[in-house]
Amino acid sequence: MRSKVLLIICLGLLLSVPTVAQQTMPADYASVLTTLGRQGDFKDGVLKVNIPRNDLKVVVDGVATPTPFGFGGWIALTKGTGMDVMMGDLVLTENEVNPVMSAVLDAGLEVTAVHNHFFYETPRIFYMHVHGHGMPADLASKIKPALALIGKNPPPTSATAGRSIEGKMDVTQLAKIIGHEGEQNGAVYKITIGRTDFPMKEMGATINARMGLNTWAAFYGSDSDAVVAGDVAMLDSEVTPVLKALRANGLEVVAMHHHMIGTQPSIIFLHYWGKGDAQKLARGVKAAVDVLGKRIAN
Repeated sequence: MRSKVLLIICLGLLLSVPTVAQQTMPADYASVLTTLGRQGDFKDGVLKVNIPRNDLKVVVDGVATPTPFGFGGWIALTKGTGMDVMMGDLVLTENEVNPVMSAVLDAGLEVTAVHNHFFYETPRIFYMHVHGHGMPADLASKIKPALALIGKNPPPTSATAGRSIEGKMDVTQLAKIIGHEGEQNGAVYKITIGRTDFPMKEMGATINARMGLNTWAAFYGSDSDAVVAGDVAMLDSEVTPVLKALRANGLEVVAMHHHMIGTQPSIIFLHYWGKGDAQKLARGVKAAVDVLGKRIAN
């Protein structure tokens, strides 16, 4: 009888672990998803709202690239002292940039950056970073008109369809080379690395990887025929060493800029692109990642 009781207690403890480990989404964040009519999740103290551009068929350097490869916009909220901090990255066609910008500004929110992530892409794609402080319900109401403009007037379908890439890619080996596990999203394998080596706060809120303070690499294709696109979050002393590491490994640097303004320390973001053997591409990413956090002088 005693062994049965112990078994029941142990089973109860095991079943209770996932429930304890999961984060419950705050009610005001659930309301944000309802207001925006979009999907999202709550982890690490951050609500991440997904704004993927599934309506676009983007061809980069002749390759038909899936949406998760770099065309998934987002809005993120986290709780600060007395108010929430909102940051976001909206994926826009060139004809959407200024209408969306006006909607953001007219709502009393900030635009902190507009830039490219790619060369050779059709249609042309731009990325707009947005920022605001306030109560979650107010922030959702303010950003909603801007989001409603996204995809409203799609660009003409490109005459160039682009090629898809067939075959398998050993993602376990890619993770081993780079030294970080990734996530599979359809045909894309993405590795995200947060900058946890220094603290960054705004209005009392921790700005972490889910708020955009991260380095990432997205892979699509096969072992012998792959493409990679990514972003490196750098301190100023890391910029030149990262540039040298990427170029020495044949990866193309396509943009370098800020995403956030008024932060301490100041963070510079670099976007890169490459195609070829998947493991060779991963070694190039690894060379850049190895520079980060070492405070190397230029």
